[in-house]
Amino acid sequence: MNFALILFLLLVVSFAAWIADRLRFRPARLRAAAAALEAFDAQGAPQVRAKEGEEGLRAERRRIHESAMRQPWWLEYTAGLFPVILIVFVVRSFVAEPFKIPSGSMMPTLLTGDLILVNKSTYGIRLPIVHTKVVPLGLPERGDVMVFRYPLDTSIDYIKRVVGLPGDEIEYFNRRLRVNGEEVLLSPDGEFFDAESLSFSSQYLETLGERPHKILTNLEKTSSITPQSFTRFRDRCTYNSEGVRCTVPDGHYFVMGDNRENSLDSRFWGFVPEENIVGRAFFIWMNFGDLKRIGTFE
Repeated sequence: MNFALILFLLLVVSFAAWIADRLRFRPARLRAAAAALEAFDAQGAPQVRAKEGEEGLRAERRRIHESAMRQPWWLEYTAGLFPVILIVFVVRSFVAEPFKIPSGSMMPTLLTGDLILVNKSTYGIRLPIVHTKVVPLGLPERGDVMVFRYPLDTSIDYIKRVVGLPGDEIEYFNRRLRVNGEEVLLSPDGEFFDAESLSFSSQYLETLGERPHKILTNLEKTSSITPQSFTRFRDRCTYNSEGVRCTVPDGHYFVMGDNRENSLDSRFWGFVPEENIVGRAFFIWMNFGDLKRIGTFE
């Protein structure tokens, strides 16, 4: 059971409890509070006024009212939490959702342990749980860092960079990328040090669309790509000893990790359907191992 479904069920339960509290339990507490104050005014008020004055009397009446109006524990943890759960549900479903980067497939752009935010409305507003788009606002662009539900197991979220749009021809031979017959040029950009593996990798600047970004690859080695199970459109890709060529179907996208030799992506399992898209990643809000990583990224 995924977190979105759990959150939705909590919302339904807390909303039902909130309605029940407003229609039944709160009116009963109001009646009980009024009765308790009436009894106090008839019996205990004169003594309190004599000992503590009018200020003490008001404080005691306030205490009696608050005590009578206090929700039982089961309502506090259901109806009492409904506004908080509603805000979290709306923000997470329609505004931004947090994710944690689990692997190094997007290095050097994103590192293992980065906590990121994903804009849920960039590519349209979708209904939670069923993922149906109800308001079209935009489409992925080449170069976007996109979160999507893995086509071979939609319970898993993946993050990759959009390389191919619907109708594009993508070639990846001998670690060189071509889009619609044009090679995507790489500019050497020094080396990247991976603190986890204590190793250096060749780093390059690549431009997809108008936005440059950094990738890791070793251009001196040949490609070795073994296709895995495809959900659909296996016939759109041809493989040989040097790499793969794919034509992106309508309504689908070709994605790759920035850590080119350490990414399980469209080269191996095919295309991302439009309905699997979660949103565009745009901000690192925390990395407990390196606070300097907080901020936007490309």
